[in-house]
Formats: sequence, C-alpha cells, structure tokens
Amino acid sequence: MEEGSPVDEIVTLSFPNYFPEFTYASTPLTRNKISLGKKLFYEGKLSRNNAISCGFCHIQEFAFTHHGHSISHGIDDRLGLRNAPPLQNLAFLNRFMWDGVIHELNDQPISPISAFEEMDSNFPDIIQKLSEDENYPNMFSEAYGDSEINADRILMALGQFMATMISDQSKFDQYKKGEISLSDSEENGRILFEQKCSACHAGALQTDESFRNTGLYFNEQLADAGLFRVTLNPEDSMKFRVPSLRNIAITSPYMHDGRFYSLEAVLDFYREGIEDNPRLDPLLRNGDQVGIPISDGEKQDLIQFLNTLTDQDFISNPAFSEF
Repeated sequence: MEEGSPVDEIVTLSFPNYFPEFTYASTPLTRNKISLGKKLFYEGKLSRNNAISCGFCHIQEFAFTHHGHSISHGIDDRLGLRNAPPLQNLAFLNRFMWDGVIHELNDQPISPISAFEEMDSNFPDIIQKLSEDENYPNMFSEAYGDSEINADRILMALGQFMATMISDQSKFDQYKKGEISLSDSEENGRILFEQKCSACHAGALQTDESFRNTGLYFNEQLADAGLFRVTLNPEDSMKFRVPSLRNIAITSPYMHDGRFYSLEAVLDFYREGIEDNPRLDPLLRNGDQVGIPISDGEKQDLIQFLNTLTDQDFISNPAFSEF
C-alpha cells in the first residue's frame, strides 16, 4: 500500500461512538490523497466525452443522489438501470451497490466509469487525459511521492475522498447525543420506527446491509431482479440491499428504480401495496396478511421522525463541495 509523499499529512476522521466499526481498508487517509480524490470526483475527464463526473449523478445538496431522476442518466443521455443511491457513511459499510456486487469502496467507481450507460470510459484513456492535464501530475506526486498516474492510484484517491463523507450531524444525532429533545410527533415516530422498521433499518446507519425481497413488483422495462443478477440463485430474485435512511427526506425518488417520489408513497406501499410472493421477506408477513400496519396518524409521525435524519451540515460542507 502506498503511504503517500513524505510531507503528506495523515487525516483521522471523527464520528460518534454509537457508529459501527470503520471498515475502509485503504488507510491511512492522507490530506493530499483526499484532495486528489475530491478533484477526481468532480472531473469530467473520467468519462468518455469529458462531460460526466461522479458528481453529475451524486449531487451534494441531495445527499449525493441524482435528485428527481427515477433512474440515473449518464453520457449521451443514456438511461441507467437503477436509482443512484446516496453517498454517505460509506467507510462503515461492507457491501456497495443495490445488489452488493462491490465489496471494497476503492473498487466502487469502476462500475460507473466503465458502464456504457454512465461514463462509458476506460482507464488507459483516463490516464492519458489526466497525464496531459497541467494539474494532475503534480497532485499525484503530492499524494503518492511521484507523478505516476495509474488506475490503482485513481481509485484509491476516490475511495479516500468518499470515505470522508460522514453524515452524523442530523437532528437525530443531536438527540442521540443528549443535546436536544424531539417533538411529541417526532418521538412518537421514533418509537414507531423502532417497532416497525428497525429490524431492517438497524443501528446508527439505519441499515443492516442485508438483501431482502420487499414485495416490489418486477419492473418489466428494466428487467432488474436485484441480487439474482449477481448470484443467479432464483431464491435471490427481487432481493435488494436495505438502504440507509439517513437524509431520506431529501433523497427522493425511492427504491432501486425510483418508483416512489414521496415518503408518503413509500409508507403507503408498505402498509397496503406489497405484492405477495413466495420469496417475500418474512418480516413483511404476518400470518395470511402482508405489509406493515400503519394508521394515517402513525404515518405522519413516522415522516416527522424521518425528517430528523436530514443532516444540513453534511449537504453544505465545503469539504465535499466542488468549489
């Protein structure tokens, strides 16, 4: 593992003690690698036509999602297969993508960079373009000790930048730290959440990283069967990774294909829209009934609680901004 240049400064990230273990493997983090990764994150040269960057589909003010797009569109307005997930607290996760096909954060950018529908590029072309740029040889030298530009160094820099994207300053975090109290509606929603949602949306990150069939109907147009695309095991059909609910109020549309545009629609689906099927997750089945019983009042309290997960500091932090 490359440590960086002798003058590069090691960066230590801070996060609450109720967060899980830091799983990101490419440590130590260094200031110059992170800075390089940030520049690369917003660099159009990573795409074939020099126009599509990582930041194109992951917009900071919407917790790094492609807000308003059911499925992301990339180079030449080509449509992708899935809704772009938020980029937050990635350094604590063990699997990435809706189907968990990526296991290392540094490897995650390979998928969008090479995907025909997204950036449609390749590393030889990217390396050539970055080498001809007046800024990058020096930035790679500052980060790695010499000016060589290669795929591993590009990916490590991107991974280190993404590892710093920690969201831990929401109203809910202030509550967890004992700094504030929640309103009556928010507290009722929190209790309901613990009772009805936390089995899957567990812990500080609000995901147990499992893959579950939640009774979504199969989208014939996209023909995306989730984890089945990775394992080819019929039992995994329509299983998708449980997403984190942090910043959920600003990351619409929802689900792997962006089929729901509001939290109200999501909760209505879970209480009355689930499609019964043999592979439906057992947590969504209660005898002969499927779904989660939620009254109208409970739905509003749950939404009030979910709004407390928005982290305004995260979506405005200049450390993550392009400019």
